Amino acid sequence: MFRRFTFIFLCLFFASALFSQDNKHWVQFRDKGNNPYSLSNPSAYLSPRALARRTTQGIAIDSLDLPVTPAYIAGVAATGATVHSVSKWLNGVIVFTNDTNVLNAIAALPYVVSVNNAGMRVANPDTVNKFSEETYSPLQQQTGRSGYVTSSGLNYGPSYNQISMLGGVCLHNAGYRGQGMQIAIIDAGFYHANVLPVFDTLFMNNRILGTWDFVAGDSSVYEDNQHGMMVLSTMGGNDPGNLVGTAPDASYWLLRSEEAATEYIVEEYYWASAAEYADSVGADVINSSLGYTEFDDPSENHTYADMNGHTTPCARAANIAARKGMALVIAAGNSGQSPWFYISTPGDADSVLTVAALDASGNVAGFSSRGPASDGDVKPCTGAQGVNAVIASPTGGTQTGNGTSFATPITCGLVACLWQAHPSMTNMQLIQYIEMSASQYSNPDSLMGYGIPDFCAANLALSPNPVYDQANDYLYNVVPNPFVNQLDFSFYSMTDQDIQVNLYDVQGRQMIDQLVFAAKKAENHYTLTELEAAGPGVYFLVVKGNEGTYYSRIVKM
Repeated sequence: MFRRFTFIFLCLFFASALFSQDNKHWVQFRDKGNNPYSLSNPSAYLSPRALARRTTQGIAIDSLDLPVTPAYIAGVAATGATVHSVSKWLNGVIVFTNDTNVLNAIAALPYVVSVNNAGMRVANPDTVNKFSEETYSPLQQQTGRSGYVTSSGLNYGPSYNQISMLGGVCLHNAGYRGQGMQIAIIDAGFYHANVLPVFDTLFMNNRILGTWDFVAGDSSVYEDNQHGMMVLSTMGGNDPGNLVGTAPDASYWLLRSEEAATEYIVEEYYWASAAEYADSVGADVINSSLGYTEFDDPSENHTYADMNGHTTPCARAANIAARKGMALVIAAGNSGQSPWFYISTPGDADSVLTVAALDASGNVAGFSSRGPASDGDVKPCTGAQGVNAVIASPTGGTQTGNGTSFATPITCGLVACLWQAHPSMTNMQLIQYIEMSASQYSNPDSLMGYGIPDFCAANLALSPNPVYDQANDYLYNVVPNPFVNQLDFSFYSMTDQDIQVNLYDVQGRQMIDQLVFAAKKAENHYTLTELEAAGPGVYFLVVKGNEGTYYSRIVKM
């Protein structure tokens, strides 16, 4: 049933390429009345995996899930306009036409609220480059990398730093490399991804689950812009010794919503359609290294006031996607040194993880867009390496790239790995723990928000404490985690001994320094109190005994 719905859904795009010279318009519908689909039969329009995501997170099926009323779409098409794409979450369609009589006829339909311009005819499409602010360079030989390989089962080569910076090697070594997770990439095209060796394992193992081009209206995405291919390489790439992605064993949906040669608001509606598609097929995570602020038609320009998390079409769609249980990781933008230096949309959306670009040492890149959101929300949320990030080259091999476009998927892959490790978490709980693990959680700023996340620490904070084996000294049962003002822990001791108990924050500042007695062959229980002065963030409980030093990473709410 779902497959048939998907076919019907996609056929709405069949004529788009033939009418690319027509002006584009957004038609807003009033409701979803007289809809043949029902909330009681969601399998008619959502895949089993999409339904399972809702069930796991306790998300009810609602009217946003219902497809747009087919009779409304047919009525618009009957006026002579070409219906190009549909958004059920925003409840409208994009149509192509240059005929004012047709537009008037659409506006007169009783179920139409408004008809607005969404894009103009393109005269010279090759004169505009969406990603002109991003730069790429040949990969220089990096020294000191060979020693890193022995610390992991994966041979990261020069891509080690961008993964290690976020604690990703720890996740990979624990066996979490994205297995069973589905990531949807919404981008501008995936040029040559189907033939480049770095993606061989994805294709050989059938982990490219599907493609769709929301601009051209077909399934071919491998002849378009190279940007999405490079984004994919930072997550799904697997070229040992040269480039290993942050989620090399995940599966991917490749979705094109961006027409890189132009910049019109219609692309935000394409983005919404792509996010809906990702939801309907059951993707867990969305990565989008796209952002919108100003357009080729100045009348469409956003203002900073619009960056309030819930105004622009794609921010509204991003928030709905989050409400449907997906985790969204979005680029902050590369306008930090431009007159418009703020984050772009949908990076402003309330419920997404927005990522800034850092250099290899963790310093914020000058080009990385600044926050906060105009309503005061912390944006960007976190940062990752986006300066000299190791990415795939469209001609084969590897290169480096600069942009939040690469910091974002480097983060996104690890989001998928962390969720793989803790599948019972909701998407928003997952994002909260990632933010709490970050280096400046207690003092966020407008450059990289809560700072550099530590996915190793987040994993430990989410993991149940291990069972001690009574064969050695052991620190265990550190609870609650997260804690508020009190922390309990237990220590099994093989001998009578004094143990040193310390609590440090992520900057290494000592919060507690105590010497306590531990009885031999006993489960010794302790309570740390008066922790009100410790701000929210990640802490390390360190217990030193005669046989060694033991630690646990914990989070304070």
